[in-house]
Amino acid sequence: MIYRRIRELREDRDLRQCDIAKYLNISQVAYSHYELGKRDIPTEVLLALADYYKTSTDYLLGRTDIFEPYSKK
Repeated sequence: MIYRRIRELREDRDLRQCDIAKYLNISQVAYSHYELGKRDIPTEVLLALADYYKTSTDYLLGRTDIFEPYSKK
């Protein structure tokens, strides 16, 4: 689920893999491996993607279909 979600989020914003890779400070090939499910996504990258897309890690992981992040108290 996560691999499909991060790809859909990127494509919905008309971004290229190299755009997200630059934000994450990784190579485009490394990011491509995340989208293809060839490499597990490290926690710090998962958190950075959730922040970038302004969503929750649960949404990225497919644990919820609610896009909005949790409110901070």
